[in-house]
Parts: sequence; structure tokens; C-alpha cells
Amino acid sequence: MPQNEGSPHEGFEEELGAVLRSTGEGFSVDGRRELVAGGLTRGRRRLVRRRLAVTGGALALAAVGIGGVYGGSLIAPTGKATAAGMAEAPKPTSGAAEATEPSQAEKRRQAQMPQAQIPVKDIAAVIEANTPAGQWQFDNLDGKGQSALGIYDDGNGTAAFSVGLFRSAGGDGEAGAGQVECPSRVHVEFDKCTSETLPGGDRLMVIQGYEYPDKREETKNWRAVLLTKDGFLIDASEYNAAAQKGAAISRENPPFTAAQLKALVTAEAWRPLLRQLTKDPKAEAVQGAHQPPAEPVGAVVQTTLRSLLPKGLTVADEGGNGEYGFVVVDDGKGKSLVQINVQQNMGGAAGDLFGSGNVTTLPDGRKVKLTRQPGEKGGAGVVWWTVDTMTPEGFRVVVSAFNAGTQREAATRPEPALTMEQLKTIALSPKWEKLPRK
Repeated sequence: MPQNEGSPHEGFEEELGAVLRSTGEGFSVDGRRELVAGGLTRGRRRLVRRRLAVTGGALALAAVGIGGVYGGSLIAPTGKATAAGMAEAPKPTSGAAEATEPSQAEKRRQAQMPQAQIPVKDIAAVIEANTPAGQWQFDNLDGKGQSALGIYDDGNGTAAFSVGLFRSAGGDGEAGAGQVECPSRVHVEFDKCTSETLPGGDRLMVIQGYEYPDKREETKNWRAVLLTKDGFLIDASEYNAAAQKGAAISRENPPFTAAQLKALVTAEAWRPLLRQLTKDPKAEAVQGAHQPPAEPVGAVVQTTLRSLLPKGLTVADEGGNGEYGFVVVDDGKGKSLVQINVQQNMGGAAGDLFGSGNVTTLPDGRKVKLTRQPGEKGGAGVVWWTVDTMTPEGFRVVVSAFNAGTQREAATRPEPALTMEQLKTIALSPKWEKLPRK
């Protein structure tokens, strides 16, 4: 399948630069020196900084899709979050856990909130008191923040571990409910996932999965995420290696069972620490000054995508939330994944996105770019077709299709179930600009 030269989809570096150039200036990046120094001294661990990358999100930030970037902040050794350019390109082709990931608007909102100054030793003490006996080594015990990173050893192999404490958007248990729902296997490879509402109204998800969706390394990542009815999140992650990435497997499974993770995140001892995640009037003022663009409500993108599919397709799976939606379709010749992302205020990245490749400009000023290229998630023979569109006002709709039900699996058919012309029709539908937004 031919590829378009200069495609922004050849890697995420091009759009990362575009996104940072268009919006990154609005956020401060403090603690660079400490971040670099800590990275050098703690390089052997790397632990779970990506899991804790978003203040208040901390969930499944593997999202690097059609030009997607890691949306959020970097956890410095001091425990302070440093913003890293929050306006994100879309995530349709990512291997991320889209069902447990914060929305784009939520990640932008949380980037503007200051870190709480909870003593790390207090977080570590709750962890130790509510896990089986073993030897702990924590980072930055003299510091303050709202997360603790460490290594646990029960004599059966060392394991990286983290807990982060966050506040969900809206300040109640309804906001962020999608972050405690099990993700679709279209995006995330996992062995087991449970989601439940506990007595009293808190919600819990426990997922036993892998660090890499394509399992190119056998590092397992087991997580428990509790969303309290009053809007707090407790996110615990564990691995079967001494680091999140790049370390040899030290044990068959992470040390704590699903029941033990549940016992940890539901411990009453977290409540006094959660109360320190108070809203800051100054932060709310910052929010008002940097109001994120409205995004579609709920699964409306998913349902609209389904309504625009050509006839003769059977929908085998579907999902999505906010700006993102996907369906897995089958026309009798094999499964095909179709994904879409709908974004506003992307005009600042137009030059990078549409500056090269197979680009046309319609009479109404909309730019349309067609790209054909191999898949990027390891599936044998997978091809990736994309139609990327943007209005002069910066309203962007990106639709992709693959010749497999997921990007990780081998191709099930020679080409995607939808033609480029059909993808273009979907992307240019006037329905997208009429979606209800919050």
C-alpha cells in the first residue's frame, strides 16, 4: 500500500511540535533542573511517571495516536507536576485505555491545577500499613506532592509500585466515572478487569493488564482505581519488574492480588489525605483564564459515527467518549476497526498537519488530507487509512480505518472495510459541527 511522503502520521514528533507550539506557551514548566537531575539519579527505576502524568487523571496515558501526544505533566522528584503542553492531538489510533482515560478537556483542566503539598511520607505510610509485609524503598520521602513512587520486595522479586491521589472534574462521584469502567479490548490487552459500585457509592475498577498493548515486553501492570462518591480518585499501580519500562521481569506476577489492591485503595486512612486536595481559588481563576474548548457530550461521537457508516456493515464492537469514538465493523470479509476524533481550536497546528502530503482545499476552505500507511502497533500486514480534515476556524475531524479488528492483531483482510471515499464522506459530514457539547 503506498504511503504519502511527509505524512504527519509517520511519528508523533511532528504533531508533538505542532501542539506544543500552538498551545504550550500557556503553561509554566517549573523544576526542569530537578527533573533532569532526578531522571539521571533514578534512571534505573523510571517507575510509573506516565501513570501519574496528569494531575487528577493519572490514568492510562499511553495515548499516542494520529499525532497524539502524552497529555499532561511530568512528575519531578520533588513531587511537583510540571505542565508539558496540554492541548492534545487526537487519540483514535492509540493503544491507550480510552475507557479509563480522562477526557481531553479534563486533562487540560487538570494541568492548570496546582499539586497538593501532602508529605510523601504520609502517603507511603498508608501504603505500607495496608499491604502485606515486605521491604519498601520509596522515592523522595522528604518531599511533598500527591503521589508516592516506590519499589516493593517480598522476597519473591522486586516490583515497581505507585499511588496517586487526585480530584475528579466537577468535584463529585459522577465526574470521571468513565475512569473506573473497564476498557475495550480493541485498545487494551488485559487478562481480567472488574468494575463495581461499592456499598456507600464509591466505584472501583481493578484491571490486570500489560505495560505494552502488543506485549513486546512481558511487563505486567495491575491497577486499582477508586472513585469516591465525593469526587476523589485513588490510583494504585504495580508491576512484575523493578521499573515500569526497561527492566528485566523479576517475578511472574505483580506482588499484590486484586483483593489486596482493593483493600489498599479503599482504606479509610486515605480520607485525611484526600481532604488536603482542596480547591484553590487561584487555580479556579487560572481555569477561567484558560477555559478549555467544549467537547462533545458522552458517547455522541460514537453514535454519530455509527449513523454515518455505509450500509451492509455489521458492528461487532463500539465505544468512545467525549471527542473520541470507534466501531469494529465486518462486511462478511473480516473485521475492520474504524476510529474518529473530533476537535475544536486546532488551527494553530494546521501548518504542520496539512503542510505536506496529499492535501486538497475545498471551496469552503476546509483542508482534506488522505494518508495510506502501515499500521504502527505490531499487527502483521495491518494498513492504516486516514482522512484528516480541518475548517478555516480550526475545527478538525480525523477518521481512520484498519484492515483488522485491532492494531495489535494480524490483518483479517487486504484493505479496510471502508474506502477512502467513504471515510472522506464521514469526516466531512455536517453532523459533526452540530454535536451537543458541554
